[in-house]
Amino acid sequence: MTRPPVPGRTGSAGGAGGRWVLHLDMDAFFASVEQLTRPTLRGRPVLVGGSGSRGVVAGASYEARVFGARSAMPMVRARHLVGPAAVVLPPRGRLYSELSRRVFAVMRADIPVIEQLSLDEAFGEPVELVGADPDAVRGYAERLRGRILDQTGLTASIGAGSGKQLAKIASGMAKPDGIVVVDPAQQEQMLAALPVRKLWGIGPVAEERLRRIGVETIGQFAALDPPEVTALLGGAVGTALHRLARGLDERPVQERGDAKQISVETTYARDLTSAAQLRQALADLAGSALERLREDGRSARTVVVKLRLTDMSIITRSATLATPTTDRAVVVTTAHRLAPDPATIGAVRLAGIGLSGLTRAYQDALFPDLDAEPVITRLDEDDPAEAGVSGGASTASDAEHLPAADGVTPDDSDEAVPVSARAAGRDGWYPGADLTHPDHGFGWVQGSGHGVVTVRFETRSTGPGPTVTFPTTDPLLTPADPLDSLD
Repeated sequence: MTRPPVPGRTGSAGGAGGRWVLHLDMDAFFASVEQLTRPTLRGRPVLVGGSGSRGVVAGASYEARVFGARSAMPMVRARHLVGPAAVVLPPRGRLYSELSRRVFAVMRADIPVIEQLSLDEAFGEPVELVGADPDAVRGYAERLRGRILDQTGLTASIGAGSGKQLAKIASGMAKPDGIVVVDPAQQEQMLAALPVRKLWGIGPVAEERLRRIGVETIGQFAALDPPEVTALLGGAVGTALHRLARGLDERPVQERGDAKQISVETTYARDLTSAAQLRQALADLAGSALERLREDGRSARTVVVKLRLTDMSIITRSATLATPTTDRAVVVTTAHRLAPDPATIGAVRLAGIGLSGLTRAYQDALFPDLDAEPVITRLDEDDPAEAGVSGGASTASDAEHLPAADGVTPDDSDEAVPVSARAAGRDGWYPGADLTHPDHGFGWVQGSGHGVVTVRFETRSTGPGPTVTFPTTDPLLTPADPLDSLD
């Protein structure tokens, strides 16, 4: 399709060669989807995540953020900050995935090649904007945001700059529901004044190293001599970060390849203190990971077991098989071989299974127990932001992460992906569960207890709906597909 030229083309604007990169980031994605499909919640402080004692906030609406609640915060803390007005809901990964697909279908209609980092953010480099001036870029971004709002009902923020680093910083400055275009003539001045932590790839450890020598802004970091940067942060990583600090970012926008790892993990309401408990937990996690693996049409050669103990230290153990597999018995047996007894290492707070060495062809081994060669390490908790910055996305986004139950992944991050639903409570229903009734239609559970369940009947298109209370045993109430809340 031939598109008309963009007004304001100059041939001298943009970065190197007049380049413009856009970073689109959906606003409070998980919570915004809940408010979209449950109209009663619009304008209210919504917290998405696990509601148990160890639950974590996966997403917080802007109404909740006013109180200080944020993603990755313990849910207990977030509820305390927000107070009685807080609405806590379990994640609905299937719904988030569908709306993510719709958002980026709109983006791809204009920008055929996008680099999607997660469910809610992506880079694009529109060919129409090469050489355009900042006003033309802003107009383009406004039209893109308008189409996303019209077709999905969700708001997005867009940043634009001469490279990925500047575009991502700009989208953060644009939130919520805004646009920031970094004029190439002003980008050096803008970068120089920002805290060094704003630089993509600078985590707490690197920040502290720089602070010790008096470097607190990106401008101060950019002014360092290259040998000094190398001594502080290493050759490859330090050099890459130093270039970004000086506004030099030639990294291309390109489609992401297949994930290099699929993992599932959960934090348990009660610590796992026996070998039997841990073995059962790993078997359940392996089943969830393999389901995702089979859906993707791939098999795995390496099994990784991750355990977080109550002192917050992390143990990881891995085994590489002779041949790739999708066989549950093979994965479970391998995981059991790798798992230490909690009686010897201490109580386990979090357990996870990772599958890597992924391939689209496999042949199961006849004797998998003989083929596994464990490679075992004990690690303290890492700072993921300290990893390298080569390529276009955070290093964490090379893995597909599918947490279970209360172990949820925050949105507004590089790891925002589908999460599993909570199990039903003692009365058969839990707050936030989707259901349907032959007379009232689609609804969701607002509360349940003492033998009754209160249901709010509404969808995206109905506006705020009525509530009806039923006995929890009412046979006319049946579970529903969360996608039905879109219509």
